[in-house]
Amino acid sequence: MFAALPVVVLSLTGALAAGEARAARLPQDSPGTTTLTVTVALAGARAGGDVGCALFAGPKGFPLDSSSATAIWQPAQSAMTCRFEGLAPGVYAVAVSHDLNGNRKTDRNFVGVPREAWGVSNNVRPSMRAPRFEEAALRIAGGTVEIGIEVRK
Repeated sequence: MFAALPVVVLSLTGALAAGEARAARLPQDSPGTTTLTVTVALAGARAGGDVGCALFAGPKGFPLDSSSATAIWQPAQSAMTCRFEGLAPGVYAVAVSHDLNGNRKTDRNFVGVPREAWGVSNNVRPSMRAPRFEEAALRIAGGTVEIGIEVRK
C-alpha cells in the first residue's frame, strides 16, 4: 500500500533562529503590507530537534524542494509561530517540517513514507501522495493573516 506513496521530503533551508522565530522578508521589488503568521502545533510529535517553516510563492518545488521558498528554522516547542512580513498580495502555501536529527529535511523510510512529522497550510494530508500547491494555497490580499498548521507523522 505504501509503495505507491510519493516521497514527502520537505527539505527546508534557511536561517536558524534561537528561541522565537524571526520574521522573514521575501525578496521583491516593492514590499507589501501583509504579514503572515503561522501557528505551528506539534501534535504528538517527539521533543527535540528544529521546526522549519517554508513559504512558497508558487507551485515550483512545493513541498519537496524549498530552494525557491523563504524558510525560517527554530528549536521545536509544542506550539510556536513563524512570521513572514512584507508580503505582496498573491497566492502562497506553507510547508512545515519537524527535523529531529538536524539534516533539515523530513526523513522517510525505504518506501517513501515520512518518519518525521510534517504539515502544510490548510492542513492538507492526502493519503497516497504529497500535497499539491493548489490544495494548500492561501490567497493573501493585505493586512495580517493568521493560519494554523498541525504537524504530525
